[in-house]
Amino acid sequence: MNRQTRLALSALTAFACVASTAYAAAPKESNGMFVDENGMTLYTFDKDKAGSPSACTGGCATAWPAAMASGSDQPSGKWTMESADGGKQWAYDGKRVYRFGKDTKPGDKNGDNFRDVWHVVKP
Repeated sequence: MNRQTRLALSALTAFACVASTAYAAAPKESNGMFVDENGMTLYTFDKDKAGSPSACTGGCATAWPAAMASGSDQPSGKWTMESADGGKQWAYDGKRVYRFGKDTKPGDKNGDNFRDVWHVVKP
């Protein structure tokens, strides 16, 4: 296998890994809050307005990645999906939903009330 082929396969593998982690199963309730498929806490951002693009861009979006839905996910109840770059983002009761990059294990809530604008999603 030549160098160009190895680089192409490496890039394709990296893309596949990123793509496979970019989407979440429908959020679920755990310990009085909503979490993603890996048990990571989900948050809303007070600056987001229902039906509008995300107010979390640039560095904010890096620290607070959007909780994306897959094409097969089905919203129900207060769960909906909003258009987002590259797909659909989960929204709860009209507010877009995010993860926090400083949460390192399931159940962490390091982003709750961060700067008084980030809040754990609760039923």
